[in-house]
Amino acid sequence: MTIIAILIIIAIFTFLSYKKKKVLLEKQKTRKEYIYNKYGHNETADRIINKTVWVGETADQLRDSLGNPIDIDENVLKTKRKETWKYCQKSTNRFGLKIRVDNGSVVGWDEKL
Repeated sequence: MTIIAILIIIAIFTFLSYKKKKVLLEKQKTRKEYIYNKYGHNETADRIINKTVWVGETADQLRDSLGNPIDIDENVLKTKRKETWKYCQKSTNRFGLKIRVDNGSVVGWDEKL
């Protein structure tokens, strides 16, 4: 009797794991289709899908690549808008990735592992 119960539990966990993996693959496929439809089948779309950050990347591309930042520090000057987009929160005010965006374009980043 206990062997049957163990086998049933294993079957349930296997099924749930399979279902979770299937949902994840479907989300990835949908995201890929969205990015290719928006940017075309090119190097830019491939970089976004691979979550690569590069100098010159637009704020919209960055958001499509890494998602919304946890926090944004803004500094608005007369002729410039400087922002620091923060990802991967480590503690209260520590982040693993800070990306500097000037006037809507990536100009650099600081990554701490």
